[in-house]
Amino acid sequence: MKNFKIILLMFIGLTFYTCDLDEDPIFLDAEATYADLQVARGALDGIYQSMAVYGAQEQRIFAVNGFSGLFVTKKNGNFVNNVNNINLFSLKPTYDRDAQNMWAGLYVVIGRCNGAIANINTVDSPTEAAELGFNDIAGQAYFVRAWSYLTLVRLWEDIPLWLELPDNENLNKPKTLAKDVYAQIIADAQTAASLINGNTGAGYPRQYAANMLLAKVYMTLATNPSLRADGISEAQYWQMAYDEAILAYGQYSLVADYSSLFTDEFENSTESIFELQLSQDAANSQMGRNYTPFKYKLGQHFGWLQVHADVLLDHMATYPDDPRIEGTYLYSYYRADNGVLINLYPAIANRNQFTKAHPFLFKFVEKDTQHSNQYGDQNLIIYRYADLLIMLAEISNELQNGQQLDFVSEVLDRVGMSNSAYLGGQSSFRDAIMMEYRYELIGEGEDAHNNRRRGFDYFLTNTINKHNNNPIFSPSVDLLLSTDPAQVMKLPIPLTEINTNELIDD
Repeated sequence: MKNFKIILLMFIGLTFYTCDLDEDPIFLDAEATYADLQVARGALDGIYQSMAVYGAQEQRIFAVNGFSGLFVTKKNGNFVNNVNNINLFSLKPTYDRDAQNMWAGLYVVIGRCNGAIANINTVDSPTEAAELGFNDIAGQAYFVRAWSYLTLVRLWEDIPLWLELPDNENLNKPKTLAKDVYAQIIADAQTAASLINGNTGAGYPRQYAANMLLAKVYMTLATNPSLRADGISEAQYWQMAYDEAILAYGQYSLVADYSSLFTDEFENSTESIFELQLSQDAANSQMGRNYTPFKYKLGQHFGWLQVHADVLLDHMATYPDDPRIEGTYLYSYYRADNGVLINLYPAIANRNQFTKAHPFLFKFVEKDTQHSNQYGDQNLIIYRYADLLIMLAEISNELQNGQQLDFVSEVLDRVGMSNSAYLGGQSSFRDAIMMEYRYELIGEGEDAHNNRRRGFDYFLTNTINKHNNNPIFSPSVDLLLSTDPAQVMKLPIPLTEINTNELIDD
């Protein structure tokens, strides 16, 4: 008998607006919470705050990037065979604490969304400010629930589907088929798009974020026949993806300076579609601490995430002098404490030392070298306009509607790169655009899914074998990625869920 119920613990967790257990729990009286608009807005902030806790944010980013096939880590040991590298990062997942805490964290987010969805009354044609406000809050909850389930189903496939709050007689859920989870995500995102109206104000996603999420779902269903609804073809899903994505086209714009996207001076830019609002005092984000290299800044720095060296070399070979390289990778810097120059590959030719054999991912590094705090306050962009443009280019190429080159050229024009790789036929365009996601968005949370979205064979050819067979590969510093489809395509259900959920055995 499994005596402890993990979902019950999540329910207890969702009753607290912040991590301070001395505060009054805002979620205990649902009727009072959702009857007052200002209190309901506070509850919405509680939903977004739950996305910013360590498990749902930092550990999610670490797990998603680790399972992408593009990264190596020094977490739990400055050597190639540390527990993370031989497990998740080599695409041989067994038990992984980061993935497990990510799972738990996102189900807390879902629980908070379920509370809002169950208790907010919406109207079909709002006219009063309060009606618009409640509709917008409910729409935000539907959107976050859709995003959370999309994040989970991409990694684990069949998962428990909670659409209500647990009670004494409802503490466990069996796994729901991924196909049905995707159907629920579609329903939630459609509802979100119809309810979100901007009433809650700046910093919250607009309805176009839900359109973008729907487009991502339809693209996944287009390339995965087993997930499609009965009677809908691949071509129809590509058209559905286009119809959703084009609604967001022109509603945002690319910023001029690519690197500015990953600084706290230019938060909530014109390019941001869905951005977590973090602050040093409220969310206690440790992204900067976790991903800042040794002595790049003062204070704590762990430098846990490095990009495979061959990934950087591929980017350099495809787009020489691409300014995105400087904004994405870090392989040469001066120590903040004594000014000594630190070089890593490819600034040094020798790859014999594991810690210097791969560049760091620069996007999440604390940019202020004098920063001495453990915590940071740089917002985290989840969806941005450049991603939407690349999506539209890929979708248009599949539809052959003649627009594909226009969309990708907008992305390339920003950084002054040529579109010559896209001047061939449909197949070569497809391969080029799948790599464009990597060059533009690496490390931001979409790599694991984008690399797998076109199936195992595509993942094997364009990520796994491309790395394993690279001329610079060295077993002393490089990970040998698994080629077993039973290992590389999904994560195992976390042990905590198996041990506490009587309806799940594996």
